[in-house]
Amino acid sequence: MLGLIIGSTAGSYIPVLWGDQSFFSVGSIIWSTIGGLAGVWAGYKMYRNFS
Repeated sequence: MLGLIIGSTAGSYIPVLWGDQSFFSVGSIIWSTIGGLAGVWAGYKMYRNFS
C-alpha cells in the first residue's frame, strides 16, 4: 500500500518537471498509474526479500 501511494505520487509529479503545471492532465494520470504499479511491484519484491 505504501509503495502504491509513493509511486503514484512520484509518477504524477513527472509531467510537472516537464513544465506541465496540472496534476490532472492526461500525462499526469498515465504516469501516476505507471508509478503506482512500479510501487506495488517494488513493495512486493521487498516483502519477498525480507520474509
